[in-house]
This record gives sequence, structure tokens and C-alpha cells, in this order.
Amino acid sequence: MIKLYTRYRNSAGQRVRTTLNLKDIPYDYIAVDDMRTETYRRKNPQGLLPAIEIDGTIIGQSTAIVEWIEEAYPTPSIFPADPMERLAARSFSQFIACEIHPIHNHRVRNYLTSREQWSESKSMAWYTHWITEGLLTLEEILKRRSPETTFCFGDEPSIADIYLVPVVGNARWFGIPIGRFRRILNIVRSCEKVEAFRKAMPDAQPDYLGREYGHKEIIS
Repeated sequence: MIKLYTRYRNSAGQRVRTTLNLKDIPYDYIAVDDMRTETYRRKNPQGLLPAIEIDGTIIGQSTAIVEWIEEAYPTPSIFPADPMERLAARSFSQFIACEIHPIHNHRVRNYLTSREQWSESKSMAWYTHWITEGLLTLEEILKRRSPETTFCFGDEPSIADIYLVPVVGNARWFGIPIGRFRRILNIVRSCEKVEAFRKAMPDAQPDYLGREYGHKEIIS
């Protein structure tokens, strides 16, 4: 049985949960209350979430995990069949993983507030700026595609949708205005109708504490 070390507000872990759900792969959900502890770092020296344990070996980084899942369980694929569409879906997901997520994750914001003495409002302004800039780019990518499709790259969900839903969820969680991103929101609504996505949502996880705890969470 696969073990997944994650947290309900771990958006990178949500990518992995969604991928596992789409492929109907059973797994054990291991809730990590604080990934900074020595106990967790003995398991995963990166000290980040998520991590996956397979036959006693623990590996981190959501994109590496998602790629392994696709290789080990190729059906149904989370990539479009067309090679250029596959490239585009990879590019879309990697923009989220590499250009949006790292700039405002918990380690960056914690450093800015604790070491640089930024106020919470200044930290949130930073967060809002970068997530909004990222969503503007994603919306433009989708705008240039014709015709519009149910999901990012066709009528079936792909890795692009798997990565898009959590970043939109983060924006919503912190009350960032996203109403202008019509194409993104249409796609997210389509994803929310798919059980695999719903089961991966923060509020569907066994360690979900409730909306009021959101700003206290250690997330990545």
C-alpha cells in the first residue's frame, strides 16, 4: 500500500491526491501536523510535503511523485494523447509548480515576516501580487486556445487541471479576488464535478480542522 505524507492544506499534496484518485489507486493518508519536526525530517530530509512511501522508501516533491504515478499506473493517463497538447499541459502545470507556488509558499512568507520583520498585511500583499500575476498568465494561455474546452487541454482532466485547482483554492482561501478569471473558474467548476477532485479537496481530508484554522496552517 502506498503511504502519502501530507496535510489537508498542503496544496502540493492535493496534486498527488487528485492523481491517485483519478487513477483509482488506494493509499494510506498520513497526516503530518508539522513538517519541521525532527521526527518528520528523519523520514524526509527535505522537510517538505508531500512525500510518498513505497516499500519503505520515502520520496518527496509532488511533480516527481505525479510522474512516478503516471509511469507506474499509465491508465488512465493524466496527459493528453497529442504530443503538442501534452507539451502544453506540462508547461502549464510546471508554470504553476515552478513560477507561482515557490514565490509565496510558507517558507518564503515565514522568512519575510520573521527575519525581515514584514507585517502580515505586507506579506499578504506579496502573496496576492504573485498569485494574481500567475493567474493572469494562465488565463491568457487559456484565452489563446480555441475552441474552449471543458478542462484545460480537452474534455478530460489532465495534469494541468490537477495543478490548477489547488492554486485557485489557495487564492480563494485567502480571499484574493479572482472573479475576472472566467476561463480558469469555468474549468475549476468542471473539475469540482469530478469525484476524484472532490475527494482530494482540503475539507475532504481526515485531518481537516475547519475554515477558521486556515491562517495558522503550515502549508506548501
